Amino acid sequence: MARGLQTRARHVARRATTTGGSHLNVERCALNSLPWTLSELNVFFIMRRAIYPGSFDPVTNGHLDVIERARKLFDEVIVAVAHNDEKQALFSLQERLDLLQETAAKIDNVRITQFDGLLVEFAAAQKATAVIRGLRAVSDFEFEFQMALMNRKLEASVETIFLMPKEEFTYLSSRLVKEIARLGGDVSSFLPPAVAKALGKKFAASKKK
Repeated sequence: MARGLQTRARHVARRATTTGGSHLNVERCALNSLPWTLSELNVFFIMRRAIYPGSFDPVTNGHLDVIERARKLFDEVIVAVAHNDEKQALFSLQERLDLLQETAAKIDNVRITQFDGLLVEFAAAQKATAVIRGLRAVSDFEFEFQMALMNRKLEASVETIFLMPKEEFTYLSSRLVKEIARLGGDVSSFLPPAVAKALGKKFAASKKK
C-alpha cells in the first residue's frame, strides 16, 4: 500500500509541476485523481487543529473573541474545558460545556469537549499542533510563558500561540465578572446573553438559601 501511495503521490506531483507547482495545483491534481482513501488524502490535506483550554467558569465575550481569532489561523479549534477538582467552580462541568455549546459552538469548525490530565497529552491525542492562550495584560505573561516552556519540554511537537483579545476585553476575566454579578452589578456587556442569564440564576438561587 505504501509503494502504491508513493507512486500516486509522484504522479500528482508531476501533474502539479506541469501546471505551475503551487500548493493549490497540488490540491487540484489530488482531487482530479480521486478516489483516494482517507489515509491517502491526509498526505495532501493536513488539518491545522488547535486546542483552546480553560475552565470557562463562565465563558465570556473575551473568550469568544479569542476563539474567533484562532479560527482565522486554524481549520479547527477545540475548546477544551478542564476538569479540575482542586479549583472550586461556580458552574458544574456539564453546565460549562452546555453554555459553550450555546455560544462558542455556533462558530464554524469549533468543537466543544472536556479533558482531564496533561494538556499536551490531550493535544497529541487530538492530533492538534498548537495550544491557544489568551493574553490580557503583562501580568498574564510570566505564568503563561512558564507554562508554555513546560509544555514544550513535555511535548515538543505542540506549539503555544498567544492571542490578544480586543482592547475592550483586556481587563475582562471570569473571576471579575462573577464578583460583579455577586454584588448585583450588570454584567450583560461582558457575557453572551445565555451566559448572563445563567449567571443571574446562579446568584439568585444562592441568595435564597
